[in-house]
Amino acid sequence: MLQFDMPAPSALSEAIALLDRDDPGVRPFSGGTALMLMMKTGVFQPSMLVSLRGVEPRWSEIAETADGGLSIGALASLRRIELDPAAARRAPSVVHAMRRLSNVRVRNVARIGGNLAHGDPHMDMPPVMASLGARVRVRGPGGERFIAIEDLYSGYYETVLARAELICEVVLPDQRGWRSVYKKLTTRSADDWPSVGLAVSLRTSGSMINEIRIAVSAGVEKLTRLTDAEGVLAGAEPAEATLAQAAEAAMAAVECVGDVRGTAAYKRELIGVCVRRAVQDALRQESVQ
Repeated sequence: MLQFDMPAPSALSEAIALLDRDDPGVRPFSGGTALMLMMKTGVFQPSMLVSLRGVEPRWSEIAETADGGLSIGALASLRRIELDPAAARRAPSVVHAMRRLSNVRVRNVARIGGNLAHGDPHMDMPPVMASLGARVRVRGPGGERFIAIEDLYSGYYETVLARAELICEVVLPDQRGWRSVYKKLTTRSADDWPSVGLAVSLRTSGSMINEIRIAVSAGVEKLTRLTDAEGVLAGAEPAEATLAQAAEAAMAAVECVGDVRGTAAYKRELIGVCVRRAVQDALRQESVQ
């Protein structure tokens, strides 16, 4: 059996102070759904797990902000977000995506902060959050900073977080007037890991797309904004020819990674298909009020 320490501080500042920047065996622990699998397979052997479950309750809260946005504490479980009325009002695409994210047993335990910090490119939440313009609030020994979700990931299973930094909150801007969709394509069950996960958020004026954000995961090494495709669609009417051009721009811009859920060439084609379908589906949605 593995032997390790597991302190349970009562404040986030105490937890940060316990995180040793020089010891890779020291990790924070909240839900632990991914961490426990890594320990069972021997990929990770801890010297200390710092439990975050006893820190201030505010880091588990979900609330609408004064400017119409949404604040989600990093220790809020995925299931709590899925069922939260404020999340349903302010970020319905997050709630919809949760229903196909793994299974309810995992969602009951997994926390949103750990989900985003894990760095696995197959996760569902990063593209959804990136399409909504979300940021994470990060605290560490050097103080506090905000990082846009799209800038959080530096590579395969890699983030820009320092070893002793913790995500403490996810902040979404006001979504009123935006329409958002997440397309998850799986090779097995609907709640399996995606072959490609693609999220679109857009705002329209009449028949024209004013603003659009498109983010993709799973088929690529890390979460990626499809800015070339966005450039085709922003300021344009979503005619079939324009959607086809945006799909081609997305396919040309991405460097796909093959795995057991599909070859790189297959995933590139899926991304093109998802761009067209996600934009069309988003246009059919009611905008957030």
